[in-house]
Amino acid sequence: MEDALVIRGGNTLKGEVVLSGAKNVALKAIIAALLFDSKVVIQNVPRINDVIELVHLITKLGAHAEFTEKNTLEIDSSKLTSNRVDLLHASKIRVSFLLFAPLLHRFKECYIPNPGGCRIGERSIARITKGMRSLGIKVAYDSKNGYYKATMPKLPSGSYKFEKQTHTGTELLILLSVLGNKKIVIDNAALEPEIDWLTSFLNKAGAKIIRKGKRITIEGVEKLVQQKPYRIPSDRNEAVTFAILAIASKGDITVGPISEAVLSSFIDALKETGAGVENLSDNRIRFFYKKEIKPVSIVTDAHPKFMTDWQSTWAVLMTQASGTSTIHERVFEGRFGYVEELKKLGADIEFIDKKVSNPEKFYHFNYQNNRKHRQAIQIKGQQALHNGVLHITDLRAGATLAIASLIVNGESIVEGASTLERGYEDFPEKIRALGGNIKKV
Repeated sequence: MEDALVIRGGNTLKGEVVLSGAKNVALKAIIAALLFDSKVVIQNVPRINDVIELVHLITKLGAHAEFTEKNTLEIDSSKLTSNRVDLLHASKIRVSFLLFAPLLHRFKECYIPNPGGCRIGERSIARITKGMRSLGIKVAYDSKNGYYKATMPKLPSGSYKFEKQTHTGTELLILLSVLGNKKIVIDNAALEPEIDWLTSFLNKAGAKIIRKGKRITIEGVEKLVQQKPYRIPSDRNEAVTFAILAIASKGDITVGPISEAVLSSFIDALKETGAGVENLSDNRIRFFYKKEIKPVSIVTDAHPKFMTDWQSTWAVLMTQASGTSTIHERVFEGRFGYVEELKKLGADIEFIDKKVSNPEKFYHFNYQNNRKHRQAIQIKGQQALHNGVLHITDLRAGATLAIASLIVNGESIVEGASTLERGYEDFPEKIRALGGNIKKV
C-alpha cells in the first residue's frame, strides 16, 4: 500500500491551527511573477504538490525559482527561454493556462496544452479564449497534439464582458492587460477575494488596477517592479476544513490568521447549525461544538455566496445533523464524486432532482438539456458512520474523506493521499497536533 492515509478515528479534536498560505493565490502570484523584469520574493507560499509542480514547470521554461526558506519562494524570469509549456506538468494543474500572459508578453507567441487539475466538471475554456480574442490575441486549438497556440501581434486592447463569471478567466485577462499602454475594462468579473489579493500583489509593484463591483479597469504600465516581498494570505478553504472537523468531532479548534469577512457565508450557515463561532484577537476564529447539530441545506454559488469548495465537507457535517438536509451544486457539474465513498462508511445520501426554471442561466457551467445532470443530493442525519477503505477523487473530496475517517471509530484507509496534498500543507502533522491519529504510508 502506497500513497495512502491510515486514520484511526473517534477522537475529539482540540487545539489551534496556523493556516498555510492560500493555494489559489500562491499559484497565481508565481505565474504573475514571470511578468516582472527583476527578482520577485513571495512569502508564506504553501509547500503543496500543486506549487511544487508549478515550480518545476516554470524552471523548465528557463525561469529561476527556488525556496530560500520553507515557505519563501524567490523567482527570476530574466532567463525565460521557452514559449512551449511542458505537457506532463501542465496536465497536473489547471493554473498552467494562466501562463499565456507572461509567455505572450515575452515571446508574442506560445503553446499551452489543455489544463489539468481535478476532474470536477468540464470547466469550459471557451469563455476564457473568447476573452483573449477580445483583447486582440489569436488563439487556436490543435486537437492532434492537445495544444493551444496563441499569438499577440500587438499589446492587448479592448474590453470584455464575461457571459458567466469565471475565476480563472478574470485572472488571465488581468494578467494579460497589466502590461501595455491601453485602458482595458473587464465586466462581470468574478468577485473572489483571491482575485483581489492577486490584484494587490500587482498594484504594489506598479500596476494600475481598480475594481468597482464586477467591473475591473486596468491601465497598462510599462513594467512591474517589486518593492518588498509579498506575503500570501491564509487559505480560507483550509480554514473551513478545520472548522468542519471541529464541529463534526465535537471538538474545539481555533484557526488563523484569517478575516471573518472571507468566510461570512460559511459562518452564517454554520451558526444556523447551532455550532459555536467566536472571533478572537490577532485574526483568529474559534470553532467549537455546543449542542446537537441542526440540518442546514445549502446552495453553492460564486463569492460572496457559499463556495463550491466547501460543500463536500459540509456533507460530512450533515450526516451528523438531527434531520435531513440538501446540497444543490450550481458551479460545477461533477462535484459529487465523494458521495459513493461516503456511502461506503454508511452515509445515507441520495441524488435528488431540483426543478430549475432556467437551468442554462441558473448553473455556472454549460448546462446541456440532452444530458443527465445530477446537481443535488439529500443527506439523512444522525448516522452512525463506520470505518472503511476509501479513494480520493479530487482535492476537496480528499479533505472530506479524511474528516469522515477522523470522526468514526476504527481504522480507515484513505487512498490517493497525494491528491489531498495538492492543496493541503502538512495535513497529517496538523491533525496529530489536534489529537488525531493519522499517518501517511
